[in-house]
Amino acid sequence: MSSEVHSYEIGPIRPPSEGQDLSLLLRVTRNCPWNKCEFCPVYKGSTFEYRSVSEVKEDIDKACLVKEEIKETSWKLGYGGRVNSAVIQTIVQSNHAYEGDIRAKESLINMANFMLAGERTAFLQDANTLIMRTPELLEVITYLRQSFPQIQRITSYARSKTCQKKSLSELSELREAGLSRLHVGLESGCDEVLAEVKKGVQAEEHIQGGRKVVEAGISLSEYVMPGLGGRRWTEKHALETARVLNLINPDYIRLRSLIISPFILLYQRFNAGEFEELSEDEIVEEIGLFLENLDCSSYLTSDHIANLLPEIEGQLPSDKKRMLDIISHYRSLSVKERLKFRLERRLRSYLSILNLDGKLREKVDEALNSVEQGSEEAEKKVDEVIHALRHPFV
Repeated sequence: MSSEVHSYEIGPIRPPSEGQDLSLLLRVTRNCPWNKCEFCPVYKGSTFEYRSVSEVKEDIDKACLVKEEIKETSWKLGYGGRVNSAVIQTIVQSNHAYEGDIRAKESLINMANFMLAGERTAFLQDANTLIMRTPELLEVITYLRQSFPQIQRITSYARSKTCQKKSLSELSELREAGLSRLHVGLESGCDEVLAEVKKGVQAEEHIQGGRKVVEAGISLSEYVMPGLGGRRWTEKHALETARVLNLINPDYIRLRSLIISPFILLYQRFNAGEFEELSEDEIVEEIGLFLENLDCSSYLTSDHIANLLPEIEGQLPSDKKRMLDIISHYRSLSVKERLKFRLERRLRSYLSILNLDGKLREKVDEALNSVEQGSEEAEKKVDEVIHALRHPFV
């Protein structure tokens, strides 16, 4: 086997749906051109870089080489071109160049997963690929589809303001070329909240950008952040966000409850007492108010580990009552029952990913005991444990 390894650049994040669909990840731009949102830690300290078309095409070519290496190894091992763990393990173990090359291993695993899923979906990274000049983005999409003709869906992140600035004809061209879906961080439809967290967009721009994407025939997934308004703006945050989404009518609405940790800028205001964080029960109430006021035909989902009630999922308006009933049932539980539910639900979610160290395990045990005993400090202990468990997932 050749000592040369091939790799292509992969960015730090992608939507959960793209992971579930095992998409090919391709870094078309680097980092975030805005990068001021106080709730987001992802690109802080990094500078936005606009990659050239030739550079991106080179990465696509390298992705093709990684695919060929996997197929060739599979045939040599007698698997007929099929992908499995033995094929990947053989490639890594047979080539010392993979030792310490994280990017090469990342490319290899991503390509293997993409092939396993039938090479159907691709996700263009990073935070706002739509900022590329339209002819250049069209060239990238066209080249990607030529290189991987089985791809059926191409998706990307975008900002509302960028969507607003693109003409309808540009967005339609991109859709015709193969851009299937855009994931947009709406976060809130309340101008006061948007200004306070430095989102860099106003509600009207959310509406104009979103409606333009929908009109162009591109599937639109809008992300909402319950709790982002804190205690001060919770009601207006819920009502205005529902109003904005009713006017956009996106294909998907995805809930991403706020997590406050030392890794985000908002933590400084929280720590100084300038931002009052909602409790998980208050976030559930806020989601209930938001859902009550939704009047659109979107599919709503809670597909993130930050959300307490992932069961709040369904097609609007037909599933609205069922989702509201889930919230009503939770709110009808006694304080003790809610505390126990929250702790057990969070432990199930996070233990599948995290290994608890001794100190955190001790805190978990203390919290469980305090709930069972009906201690006055039970809620405080449960909140402390949940905060500690959630921080790695900001």
